[in-house]
Amino acid sequence: MAALTTRTLTPTNGLEDALGAIADLRITVFRDWPYLYDGSLENERAYLAHFAESPGAVCIAAYDGDKIVGAATGLPLDQAHGEFRAPLVDAGMEITRIFYCAESVLLPAYRGCGLYRTFFDGRQNHARGLGGYTHAVFCGAQRPDDHPCKPMEYQPLDTVWQHFGYRPRGDLICHFSWLDVGEDTETEKPMMFWEKRL
Repeated sequence: MAALTTRTLTPTNGLEDALGAIADLRITVFRDWPYLYDGSLENERAYLAHFAESPGAVCIAAYDGDKIVGAATGLPLDQAHGEFRAPLVDAGMEITRIFYCAESVLLPAYRGCGLYRTFFDGRQNHARGLGGYTHAVFCGAQRPDDHPCKPMEYQPLDTVWQHFGYRPRGDLICHFSWLDVGEDTETEKPMMFWEKRL
């Protein structure tokens, strides 16, 4: 393993060139519990193109040499997909003051090296640099405890997120559709928000 480095990518600084590698990474990591995502490169490129077109978007990318092994994306909530905006709009929150920390994906071999904190710090600092953002949010997939695909050794990241200053918002649930491994059609899944004051 070469020395790990991180880079801050934006729509004007390398983000578009990295979309293919980020798509591959998302397909690999999100195939595991709790997402069980049976992703395709076509769908990923369509989803990620939104970030390349959003002026406030950012990706904190982790590299092992020249290879991207982890990535954390984010963008202003009012530039995010409608599914993620809807519950906060319905709750009367001012979404123009909220930064959305979209996803963090990291290959298993590189976990436990401190990159997760780097991912959160990088996106939060980017939001502060944009100015005007008072809160950061993200959301995580909610699966039933008795789901047949849940690994017995699975440890949720709730305590990690709380350690980084985020609190769960059980009153804020969005729904997003994707294809599960082993299924034939996409289905909607609930995703709960977590929130932090910047």
